Amino acid sequence: MLIPKRTKHRKQFRGTMAGKANRGNKISNGEYGIVALEPAWIRSNQIEAARVAMTRYIKRGGQVWIKIFPDKPVTKRAAGIRMGSGKGATEYWVAVVKPGRVLFEIAGVPEDVAKEALRLGVHKLPLKCKIVSKADLEGGAVSE
Repeated sequence: MLIPKRTKHRKQFRGTMAGKANRGNKISNGEYGIVALEPAWIRSNQIEAARVAMTRYIKRGGQVWIKIFPDKPVTKRAAGIRMGSGKGATEYWVAVVKPGRVLFEIAGVPEDVAKEALRLGVHKLPLKCKIVSKADLEGGAVSE
C-alpha cells in the first residue's frame, strides 16, 4: 500500500474538500482514465485494490498510472476511550480527491479492454466516477 516515506508533521487537521480540482484534471500519460465526480477521501488500500483489479483484467499488458497519492494521515482513538487526553495515533492514509480529478490512467490496450478494466477499478472506489478518454477531456474539465 502507498504511504509517504516521511512527513514534516505526524498529524494533520481534517481540512475541506470545497470546489473543483484545478490541477490533475487532464489525462497526461494514458489514453483512458477515471475522473472523480464528487469529493472524497480515498484510502491507500482502496487505491491498491483498484490498481490490482485493473492490472489483473488487462493481464499485465498495457500500463496503468495512479495519479493520486495518499499523503494525509487520518488518526483514530481506540474504542472505549474517554474524551480528552489528546489526538489519537495515525490509523491510515488518504488521498484528498475533488471533483474533476483524474484518478487512474490506462494505455497500451484496446478500447473495450481499457474501459472494462477501468469499470472494475471504479467498483473498488468509494465515490462516483466517470470513465473518459483523452479526447473527452481536451476541451477542459469533465462535468456530470
